[in-house]
Amino acid sequence: MKQSINIVVFNVPYPPNYGGIIDVYYLITALKAQGIHTILHCFTYETDRSHFPSEICKEVYYYKRLTGWRSHLSLLPYNVMSRRSDELLHNLAANPWPILFESLHTCYHLNDPRLNDRLTICRMGNVEHDYYRYLAKACRGLVPKLFHLLESRRFYHYQAVLGRARLLLPISLTDAKYFRQLFPHHRLEFVPAFHAHDSVVAEPGQSDFILYHAKLSVHENEQTALFLVHKVFAGLDCPCVIAGMNPTKRLTKAARQYPHIRIEANPTASRMSDLIRQAHIHLLPTFQPTGLKLKLLNSLFEGRHILVNRLMLAGSGLDELCHVADSASDMITTCRQLMLAPFDTAEITRRERILIPFYTSSCQAAKLRDLISEMIV
Repeated sequence: MKQSINIVVFNVPYPPNYGGIIDVYYLITALKAQGIHTILHCFTYETDRSHFPSEICKEVYYYKRLTGWRSHLSLLPYNVMSRRSDELLHNLAANPWPILFESLHTCYHLNDPRLNDRLTICRMGNVEHDYYRYLAKACRGLVPKLFHLLESRRFYHYQAVLGRARLLLPISLTDAKYFRQLFPHHRLEFVPAFHAHDSVVAEPGQSDFILYHAKLSVHENEQTALFLVHKVFAGLDCPCVIAGMNPTKRLTKAARQYPHIRIEANPTASRMSDLIRQAHIHLLPTFQPTGLKLKLLNSLFEGRHILVNRLMLAGSGLDELCHVADSASDMITTCRQLMLAPFDTAEITRRERILIPFYTSSCQAAKLRDLISEMIV
């Protein structure tokens, strides 16, 4: 019988059109290529998510997220409490396969005694209490700010549950260091984010526009996009494109003031890929140094010049492949310089040397396959 694995996901990982969902989708497809069949368990709460393609998984189960007020009345984080399900626990206990919990958000049942004899694995995309603390700083309203501060405090105490997992898989080097200190006797392996590319497909040449891409409805990304509009793009005279899901009215209104700034709302996967390949510069700052940003990895495999701030590189191990500027004025200066510099094959060769094979999905899926085989013997 071929190896199988249960994967518990915070949302339906399809279509793969934003960070965490892209990561999980390509994790599943990479595992399938390694001969590991996924029994997928996912929570539903976004009405525009599609059902996961059944041909990619062995089985797929859906559970309604409990987003009512009762999920707030707990010492557990709301994002954990709202993902509790007796049906999920029953389905996990009904087979003998390892269980991979995708993020601390999905770990409500990790410490249930019915799973004590199972190989349990947790992938951590962030140090969650840091992530929510940064979200609180970015929030404008008092109520969301207080919610994120409370959620940060709850996650700080809740992270102890990771001690019940037998294998921890942080996706950034910074997070790996943090969790090694927290759980010094646990098996822990750094496994970067999964994505679509097993080879560098960036094209040499030159174009006339700069790109920022993200899920624009996320407050952190909206904040970054507004910073770029007002502080960076406003000081440039070349075309600047902001592309991603569900841009806010505030961002759309801000960009409308400048004729050379364009918002591309909800591009298809093929259109986004075209933008990534055609842009001459990917400008990817962040104000939140948590996790490993998938858009950085994807841009390095698929795009031309990459300009980031130091916070974007935190824990990535990819510093030497990027241009770095931390202030708006330095970003403007570097953009002007890079717009005059063709992207050449030497840069592609340098990326191949560093990215391949370690940062490919096939390499990391093979690593995960071998870890599972070793730990279930």
